[in-house]
Amino acid sequence: MSSKRGAAVCRRKFLGFFPDGFHDETYVAWERGYKWNAHQQWADALGRRQFEMALRAGEHREIAATAVRIESRTNLLFSFEKMALRDAVSSHAGARAFAEGLYEWLYGRGGESLKFDRWCQVVGDLPRRQTRVATWPVVTVFGFIARPKVHVFLKPNVTRIAAEEYGFDFKYQTRPQWETYAGLLDFAATVRTDLADLRPRDMIDIQSFIWVQGSSEYD
Repeated sequence: MSSKRGAAVCRRKFLGFFPDGFHDETYVAWERGYKWNAHQQWADALGRRQFEMALRAGEHREIAATAVRIESRTNLLFSFEKMALRDAVSSHAGARAFAEGLYEWLYGRGGESLKFDRWCQVVGDLPRRQTRVATWPVVTVFGFIARPKVHVFLKPNVTRIAAEEYGFDFKYQTRPQWETYAGLLDFAATVRTDLADLRPRDMIDIQSFIWVQGSSEYD
């Protein structure tokens, strides 16, 4: 399917469920509302200033517990990912590595590619019991919640299906790393440009559009 035709088909599918687009009441109730609520909770508890103060006070466990709690109120991660993450930050060493690494990813200095790959390494090195922690959803969920103007969330299977339907060449790799994430950001930017007339507000709207295209919930 060509990208132009694919984009038109995906647009029709989205508007078939939500005739008023990103400002449709049902869309807000089903897709946007809980994600935006999570962002607001994050901004109140772990915005840059609050996060920095908590780090200076050595409150690594509190930071990790807050981040996990905010995410747990969403359905973004699978239950096994939630459990693996919770286990990984239950120790002092795990909580400290998570808190410091997450701050650098979200608010630190340097280029995005370097910061993202460092964050992937941090998550990959977290303590694990059975299930691995470093999945694409775990690596991307906190950037998405904390900074939805900038970062997007990656559900691999759904996103790959959506990209194929859209006609976008999304080069996916299983191991979390910058090249794939950069490709996702390119996909998101393409969708945002194509849907400019529907007035998407942020990556929450773009990720929700992608979800509608690839999720079996919307077959």
